[in-house]
Amino acid sequence: MIELINVNKRYRDGVQALKNVNLKIGQGEIIGLFGENGAGKTTLMKCILGLIGYRGEILLDGAPIDRTNIARLSFGTCEHSFFPDLTAMEHAAFYEDHFPKFNRKRFRGLTEFFKYPVARPIKRLSTGQKGQIEVILALSQGADYILLDEPFAGYDLFNREDFYKLLSGILEPTETIILSTHLIEEVSGLVNRAIMIRGGEIIGDVDACELEEQGSSLVECVKSTYGYQEDRVARSLREITGEEE
Repeated sequence: MIELINVNKRYRDGVQALKNVNLKIGQGEIIGLFGENGAGKTTLMKCILGLIGYRGEILLDGAPIDRTNIARLSFGTCEHSFFPDLTAMEHAAFYEDHFPKFNRKRFRGLTEFFKYPVARPIKRLSTGQKGQIEVILALSQGADYILLDEPFAGYDLFNREDFYKLLSGILEPTETIILSTHLIEEVSGLVNRAIMIRGGEIIGDVDACELEEQGSSLVECVKSTYGYQEDRVARSLREITGEEE
């Protein structure tokens, strides 16, 4: 279990990116992390991974996350963390050397499914293909907790739909996905838990099955939690054009 206890993060410019965040994330969950741009989603992930400093505690099965257990976490980011001059196959060899649980069979299956050009340097590939290798490597590392930050940037619609189906079928019962995305409607059938963040604070944490039992949808819950106003576009258009109701 990953446990965050009173986690706070303030950047040097004074922005409070996380405010007293308390969370427990167990194994075997597929979690959607939702929020507006600048809400704190990426900051939260980077704190869990120890990529940036913070105040508070983040524990993995009761122990601090450090060099002894960091391999149990993997990260796929839209900012890209690969070596651009290496090919996908060279990355696989690098991962095998550094991560004893690297799943070569999963790596091969995913690259074949997406017809990924494994012999070409990644820097020569499209934006979508660069995003694909981020996700493929994160899923193949052998981690218990897989953090994906806007992993579908550059993906076309059909590849995204195929990926959702594939992801739900390849995960082991102990693997956890923490997925930060704005594509709430698309992933609503994939995630079983939704964590909502605004201004660095957790404002919602719901179970998808419970929502279904209540006759509600994930999209409806997110809109309600954030106070989304259905008529905001119409009102803005009236203000911009000067038209009266």
